[in-house]
Amino acid sequence: MLDYKQQTTTDKLTKRVQVWGMIENENELNEIEHRPQLIKTIWGKLIPQTGSMGNRANTEFAKMTHKIIVRYAAGKDIKNTHYLMYAGRRYDVLYTLNPYEANVEIEIFASEVLEQ
Repeated sequence: MLDYKQQTTTDKLTKRVQVWGMIENENELNEIEHRPQLIKTIWGKLIPQTGSMGNRANTEFAKMTHKIIVRYAAGKDIKNTHYLMYAGRRYDVLYTLNPYEANVEIEIFASEVLEQ
C-alpha cells in the first residue's frame, strides 16, 4: 500500500495561479489606504466542488466553490484574507487544509461568484 506522500497529486499541478492580497500604502495626504498587490504566482490544480444559483437585488448569480491544490511550501502562508486569480477569474479563499498534517500539499477551498 502506498503512503500519503506517494499518493499526492502535486505532480499534476499544471495551472499558474496568482495569489493576491491587500497591502497598506500611505498616499500623498499621509492617509493609509489599502490596495491589492500580487504576492506570488504558484503552480496549482483547480478542482470544481459545488455550485448554486441565486437571485439578489434582481441580479442572477452563480456561486461555485473550488478546491485548489498547491505544494505545501508554496501555500502554507496563504490566508483567508487573500484571493487567487486564474484565467481572469477571482477565487476568494474560504479556508486552507493541510491533509493528514503531512506537509506535502495544501488544499485551498475558495468561492467564485459570477454575476449574470
